[in-house]
Amino acid sequence: RVVAVCNGRVAFSAPFRSYGLLLILDCGGGYHTVLAGFERLDVKVGQTVAAGEPVGVMPGWDPASTGDRPTLYVELWREGKPVNPAPWLRASG
Repeated sequence: RVVAVCNGRVAFSAPFRSYGLLLILDCGGGYHTVLAGFERLDVKVGQTVAAGEPVGVMPGWDPASTGDRPTLYVELWREGKPVNPAPWLRASG
């Protein structure tokens, strides 16, 4: 399960080019988060979400398999320019 990184509004929620299912959240204050790598999106454009609210699901993965582990793609943008998201992200169980 993937959760929203901020309170915000869903600006985009659909397949996009080679990214597969892509989600863009408008977090306000000029900030947007871009997330991709989903198996399923659970939100629609225009929907308001709270930080920590589920927004989608990653593909399943078996550690014993030989396939690649699914990866969540993350971008943070402010005022239309990319920002390093590392200081904003933390692991959560």
